[in-house]
Amino acid sequence: MGACCSNRIKAESPVHTGASSKNVSKDENDLSRSSSKFSSTSIPQTPRTEGEILQASNLKSFGFSELRTATRNFRPDSVLGEGGFGSVFKGWIDENSLMATRPGAGMVVAVKRLNQEGFQGHREWLAEINYLGQLQHPNLVKLIGYCLEDDHRLLVYEFMPKGSMENHLFRRGSYFQPLSWSVRMEVAIGAARGLAFLHNAETQVIYRDFKTSNILLDSNYNAKLSDFGLARDGPTGDKSHVSTRVMGTYGYAAPEYLSTGHLTTKSDVYSFGVVLLEMLSGRRAVDKNRPSGEHNLVEWAKPYLTSKRKIFRVIDTRLEGQYSLDRAQKAAMLALQCLLTEPRARPNMDEVVTALEQICEPKDKLRSTTKEQHSNHQSRPNDRPRYHRRSADASSYPKPSVAIL
Repeated sequence: MGACCSNRIKAESPVHTGASSKNVSKDENDLSRSSSKFSSTSIPQTPRTEGEILQASNLKSFGFSELRTATRNFRPDSVLGEGGFGSVFKGWIDENSLMATRPGAGMVVAVKRLNQEGFQGHREWLAEINYLGQLQHPNLVKLIGYCLEDDHRLLVYEFMPKGSMENHLFRRGSYFQPLSWSVRMEVAIGAARGLAFLHNAETQVIYRDFKTSNILLDSNYNAKLSDFGLARDGPTGDKSHVSTRVMGTYGYAAPEYLSTGHLTTKSDVYSFGVVLLEMLSGRRAVDKNRPSGEHNLVEWAKPYLTSKRKIFRVIDTRLEGQYSLDRAQKAAMLALQCLLTEPRARPNMDEVVTALEQICEPKDKLRSTTKEQHSNHQSRPNDRPRYHRRSADASSYPKPSVAIL
């Protein structure tokens, strides 16, 4: 399988579920579908009925008119973000009945509306519902419901007031203040727990598009993974990998995946290493505005990360005085381990979570909440945790978008 390597890898520029402002960037490094052509004869036609959707008792099926009311008729001033999938609008629904309410009343939600043209968009819309209608975890964004009516395809998510990690790291201005060392590390732990949960699910899930723009923050800066449009089921039986068309985002995608199309959980681990490096440095994974030799963050930073004397060249200057050299080195070494060329040599996400916990807390005093949240996939060491399924009497834990290719 060839790697489509123009500038772009991904099918779409992701919109940020629940972003709190219109400052949502369209990623110039996405690998595009246009670089890997396909036709309706090469891919089975996807049915477009509600029967495709797996049963998820706590997902609400919205009518289009309800969501039109909730978003004030999709008014331009309600737009939270835009991307290849479509636009995300701010809306309001009643917290108990989930019926549309007037602006300012009830619960704020983010409504993602699919562009009506595009076969692949429907597949990703459908896959997001089917993965996230079944999965629930504190570090995955909540999917509240969906709309499938005529040609309309919409998804309704919880609103994430602090927007994306990308905005907080790279945007300048009074709204996006630099995040502290401790907040960055807590965000890293939350995102790592989300990936570990997916990798340890009974039916393993590979996220495939882990990056800062897909890490959303709630009002307390708790991290939640969003935009599951490219996620895939992991290998089964004696298979070591899943073979796919290469999709994702340039700068984050693992080298072996780019060259072979072979996808494993270690592909996500590599992407996590890139994101951790972004958090440490305050630099983008790919930035053509940097001087020559500094365009690719991983290539530029690696030589400095193993040296006590040179590591400060990589660490974000806005973090000065907030961390110890010992912890900075441990975080840098963890990033390097995740970025190892040989996939099997990289740690798994359980090990990454443990390492981050030790960096963030004194060795003899890890938070009890850390142990509780991480116990999902440590309680049965020889058995993968099962999907946390929704039930009608449990509080719904909605989530974001996924794509079956």
